[in-house]
Amino acid sequence: MQTVGFLVNPIAGMGGAVGLAGTDGKVSEAIRRGAVPRARDRAVRTLSLLVDDSIEWYTCSGGMGEDALLDAGIDRYTVLYQSPVSTSAVDTKAACRAFFEAGVDLIVFCGGDGTARDVFDAVGQEVPVLGIPAGVKMYSAVFAVNPAAAADLVRRTGDIPCQDSEVMDIDEEAYRSGHLSARLYGYVSVPCIPERIQGGKQVFEQQDEERAKDDIAAFINEVMLPETLYVIGAGSTTARIMERPGLAPTLLGVDAVRNGEVLARNADERTLLALLDEYPRAKIIVSPIGAQGFVLGRGNQQISPAVIRKAGLPNLIVVATPGKLAGTPLLYVDSGDPVLDREIGDSLQVISGYRVAQRRRVVHLD
Repeated sequence: MQTVGFLVNPIAGMGGAVGLAGTDGKVSEAIRRGAVPRARDRAVRTLSLLVDDSIEWYTCSGGMGEDALLDAGIDRYTVLYQSPVSTSAVDTKAACRAFFEAGVDLIVFCGGDGTARDVFDAVGQEVPVLGIPAGVKMYSAVFAVNPAAAADLVRRTGDIPCQDSEVMDIDEEAYRSGHLSARLYGYVSVPCIPERIQGGKQVFEQQDEERAKDDIAAFINEVMLPETLYVIGAGSTTARIMERPGLAPTLLGVDAVRNGEVLARNADERTLLALLDEYPRAKIIVSPIGAQGFVLGRGNQQISPAVIRKAGLPNLIVVATPGKLAGTPLLYVDSGDPVLDREIGDSLQVISGYRVAQRRRVVHLD
């Protein structure tokens, strides 16, 4: 019987929908803005697919693991770590050490990059680990692409190879200021099946890429409709779309533009929904994360399922340079709403130049 240590970072991802670009050190502010916990729901989605599997679970008490197991219908588990009401990195590290000492075959955690770093600090490469994605950015290559993929990887651990995967250290304060500062933090061993584990983020900055961004920006600005709200997601390609008419973008946030005027900068989900109520004619422009291929669900949780449905799924526009697409063969969506993800279909048209588009396959794992 397989043994799995399981933990949840209860606050992971709370900053995403409210435009905080991360939750580290910002929990109170996230709550003030109306953020709700999402990690437990993501964990339950994974666990509910493993109810009938022969797994011996080890976990933490309460919201750090036990509650999610019970919500998923799993009552066969052992609590190895008593977690406090308010948890921190100290608790994640202590729980992982307890799992390691118990000799588990795999540690599964639900969180983001910060949680991945804490797990690495505790166990390094001594035991395989797997992340259920629940953070805001998740640039580390230790996460399944969605909860269903995580369940499949857990089920098949021991029968599939493990690979050394990067844990990234993201400076959240710099990120909130519009600067992506990332460094390699370490490597962990991760069970791997192609298309089920996300890659690490790559940044494409070649000269030809800059020209391609200009071409995309020229085309999008040419076809922008009057009296239409444009929700413009994070990234350097989408930023160029705003820069062309002289608007200042939020590089790592979400902006809203109408008739050449910025109506909201670094908008959160609540702001976007209010704007859509006022201006129902709308389009959403996003760009996939390089190499990872995520169109929705990584770094742009402000563009939530509710926002997408209110704007209308046909009004989702995807842009990416040819260089990024060359390094991103597959696209993924992990909006948090599996029904919406499936409605996107098996492929998306991606605008990759001036009046040029490529169709890319969208991988669905449920």
